[in-house]
Amino acid sequence: MQRKASAVWRGNLKDGKGTISTDSGTLKDTQYSFSTRFENGVGTNPEELIAAAHAGCFAMAFSAELGKAGLTPESIAAEATVTLDKTNDGFTVTESHLDVTVKVPGADKNKVLEIANGAKAGCPISRLLNAKVTMDAKVQ
Repeated sequence: MQRKASAVWRGNLKDGKGTISTDSGTLKDTQYSFSTRFENGVGTNPEELIAAAHAGCFAMAFSAELGKAGLTPESIAAEATVTLDKTNDGFTVTESHLDVTVKVPGADKNKVLEIANGAKAGCPISRLLNAKVTMDAKVQ
């Protein structure tokens, strides 16, 4: 399975503007800029999109792992906070923290927490954050 998204940036870093789109059409020319990334401008930014992907992926992975244990969650609420820090190498995503609330009626709390930790480690987006990055580049 492969999924695609694209971005177009026009102009310099501070005054330029960009758009992000997904093949599914969920995002279509969604605006992003310096102010949406480093200030409080209206629009999205790459770190927010990573946080959304991590929260969504984890919730599904957690549900799957609970199911393997014979448990059905009433609800899983996951929130991811991605941290972008300035390091010696430049700006770096240094952390993605998950805050999770789960309702599993009648389940053993310690067992559910054990399953949550397994889902955190096994979630594809958790693993992506340590993935190899490849690139094909063309100059026009």
